[in-house]
Amino acid sequence: MTDHVDVLIVGAGLSGVGAAHHLRTAFPRKTFTILEARDGIGGTWDLFRYPGVRSDSDMQTLGYRFRPWTDAKAIADGPSILRYVRDTAAEGGIDRHIRFGHKVVRAEWSTEDALWTVEAVHDDQPVVLTAKFLYLCSGYYDYASGHTPEFPGIENFGGTVVHPQHWPEDLDYTGKKVVVIGSGATAVTLVPAMTDRAEHVTMLQRSPTYILSLPSEDALANRLRGLLGARLAYPIARWKNVAVSTLIYQLSRRRPGVVKAMIRKAAMKQLPPGYAVDTHFKPRYQPWDQRLCLVPDGDLFRAIRRGDASIVTDRIATFTEQGLRLESGDELEADVVVTATGLRLLAFGGIDLVVDGDPVKLPETMAYKGMMLSGVPNFAFTIGYTNASWTLKADLVAEYVVRLLRHLDRHGLDQAVPVNDDPAVTERPLLDFDAGYVQRSIDEFPKAGSRAPWQLGMSYAHDVVKLRHGKIDDGALRFSRRPAGAGRLGA
Repeated sequence: MTDHVDVLIVGAGLSGVGAAHHLRTAFPRKTFTILEARDGIGGTWDLFRYPGVRSDSDMQTLGYRFRPWTDAKAIADGPSILRYVRDTAAEGGIDRHIRFGHKVVRAEWSTEDALWTVEAVHDDQPVVLTAKFLYLCSGYYDYASGHTPEFPGIENFGGTVVHPQHWPEDLDYTGKKVVVIGSGATAVTLVPAMTDRAEHVTMLQRSPTYILSLPSEDALANRLRGLLGARLAYPIARWKNVAVSTLIYQLSRRRPGVVKAMIRKAAMKQLPPGYAVDTHFKPRYQPWDQRLCLVPDGDLFRAIRRGDASIVTDRIATFTEQGLRLESGDELEADVVVTATGLRLLAFGGIDLVVDGDPVKLPETMAYKGMMLSGVPNFAFTIGYTNASWTLKADLVAEYVVRLLRHLDRHGLDQAVPVNDDPAVTERPLLDFDAGYVQRSIDEFPKAGSRAPWQLGMSYAHDVVKLRHGKIDDGALRFSRRPAGAGRLGA
């Protein structure tokens, strides 16, 4: 027997739970199911279990628009975020609509039936569902494995090598020398977090990253919450943080020299006198060519000042039995090596999409408003901002999907499909971002376009206007009915 729902959501992480909340609130009578490949709610926050795992943006903006974040800490730890997502699912009854251990492998759209047929695997057995609308909230990276370069001589190393994406529960690094390879958000999180037990932690980087210290608590948000209550204070704090992050981003793009000087000056104040700031904290790229790394309360700088952690900027020549030999000739002793070397992207969870018997070749499609695909009907996906919190965009996508479904219902329509027939639109990368994990795989993703509505917006304020209030029937989104006698989306 094949189960049927009005909307099928794939992924029970931050995006999927939020999408389900918006859908259930707007359409109490619509049926929906969430298919989740893992065995728990939380997505990223259920997967990553390494020491110190936390958000790299504030929870006033990483939290849902509809559910205030009420903890004192704005830069929150992973377990707190996971609890927030799971509590949101439980309070809204969303958890009762999730099927765990269901990995979606294929989805085929039939124009004749105005229907998706979705194939999943559960306990090695095939499961088939049909849906009028398919909504992917599966993120954009590979949950199965992270990115680890080929390191010469790694087979000779006598210690332990781990990747943060697959952190062993029984790893004991007490009193050991730890080397963390990398300089991104994961590395700058791990290094200070591991100093509580390790003898010493070294961050080995090929090149520096921009690192900015922020208070772990948002004083204004906490004060407003005490004065106004959580419900009234939350949107004020949220928009304040949106404005501040937007200002920093725009200043970085327009006056990079000013921002570089500010970041360098702040780092110098927190590092020991005479520290080689330009060796270890002066990137070769401009601010926001890659994401800025945030460290709450300057924890990385404090660990360096205490002598519990150090940074080495060099390249690996080879692993040795005792550690790593660097291209400079220096050697780093290590008992544990953590390869915080990045993620692997995976478009739409690796699901094979088919439309009327023809496989969808993702690089040949174009993303409509950064959330639908040209030539793929009744389909939406969530990809968050690279320069702001993921959930800001996830909430807006969910609101747009609700508006689109209302439009279909109101006009008795069965199908909505973006069509790019504007010859003036030229292709752009979907994610115009210089990070290594993006550059390694971006050719496998859909393209963005050179003009609206095919551009992937990176401005929350602009997207609020466009996605929350913009016209649905804009000429690029085409609508149709299926033949007489067909069922339509539920009310």
